[in-house]
Amino acid sequence: MVGQSPLDPSESRTAVLLEPFVHQVGGHMSMMKYDEHTICKPLVSQELSFYESLPLAMRQFTPQYKGIVSVHLKKDSLGNLTLIASPSLQTESCGRLDNAIGDSSVTIWHKCKWAASTGTGSEHTLVKWSHTQLTKTFKDSCPGKMLLRTDLQYGTDSLLEDANRNQPERNSYNPWGLHCHRQHLNRMSSKHNENKLHQFLLLENVVSKYNYPCILDLKMGTRQHGDDASEEKKARHIKKCEQSTSASLGVRICGMQVYQADTGHFLCKDKYYGRKLSPEGFRQTLRQFLCNGNHLRTDLLEPIILRLKALLSVIRKQSSYRFYSSSLLIIYDGQEHKENTAPLDNHLHFQKTNCTASHGTNHSRVDVRMIDFAHTTFKGSKCNHTTYDGPDHGYIFGLENLIKILQNISEGK
Repeated sequence: MVGQSPLDPSESRTAVLLEPFVHQVGGHMSMMKYDEHTICKPLVSQELSFYESLPLAMRQFTPQYKGIVSVHLKKDSLGNLTLIASPSLQTESCGRLDNAIGDSSVTIWHKCKWAASTGTGSEHTLVKWSHTQLTKTFKDSCPGKMLLRTDLQYGTDSLLEDANRNQPERNSYNPWGLHCHRQHLNRMSSKHNENKLHQFLLLENVVSKYNYPCILDLKMGTRQHGDDASEEKKARHIKKCEQSTSASLGVRICGMQVYQADTGHFLCKDKYYGRKLSPEGFRQTLRQFLCNGNHLRTDLLEPIILRLKALLSVIRKQSSYRFYSSSLLIIYDGQEHKENTAPLDNHLHFQKTNCTASHGTNHSRVDVRMIDFAHTTFKGSKCNHTTYDGPDHGYIFGLENLIKILQNISEGK
């Protein structure tokens, strides 16, 4: 095991059956839930290099790195695919894993059943979870997860939106993580080999403390392609930046879920929605992220702005770092304190949603975290890349514009 082990040595025989991380709102790589406080994702050497060399000042703005785990793909007699994580890494054989699954140290079995549903036009996949009790009762500590876990359906570009760009209540779940998981399993199963072990990074689950995690995934910077990108990929990413707010603002929306107190569901947006936004559309969607369906959460603005300013100060001091294609998460809990819910007369109208501004006296708990460092470069990195001087000005440009927009919202502009 590299780094901090998430399991006690006495539990080395435990095999963990991974499940999709239901609060993944952006990205393309499948994030899996390892345990309540830990997620894992396929290991990319450049990202591992970043976490192993992480500057002390940046640690409060990134997930805690917990080590590496081996993951084994298994297919049952019905064709269901599962991913099994083994903390004892390369020495595990398939037989040993099968024995470990039957061991009393394994408390919960999470099984993913994939069923194709017939849809008009584009392909749809219906995903359902079943939980089998093994040694103790399974308790989900996050009520918000139950809103996302059952009857999740994924469409294509028009993700969860009708012809008028509205999102019907019956479809207001966030299926993005399950979409990524489906694609990941399809890729792995196409070259199915039960003897092959895949290495995954273990990272802190930064939303585990929230009951109803509201998450905004922002692709930061004016450039998204890494130094290792082919000419074709480079041209594709440059075009995406030019046609979106990445070029004009240095930031674009890559995904979002925000809890709506009036309906009891999450309002979701995906990366395709974010790519089409104008600078004004970006501003309105940022407002929407802070609206719970009843009022604007103005109590969140000051703590978010302060956290972003602190991050900006740190990034300005990181010479040689280039955070190409990385994302920034802004997180808060959709379950607010009662003192923050008193409505005032200031109404903001956007995207057919009326929200009344609410000014709370206590700051709600918020978080800001940088994620996805597969294309991050820095002096001393083990990966071959260009060495840059000075801080990442594209990233700084995006942070500065993000702060300005939030300040304007705070001032009622």
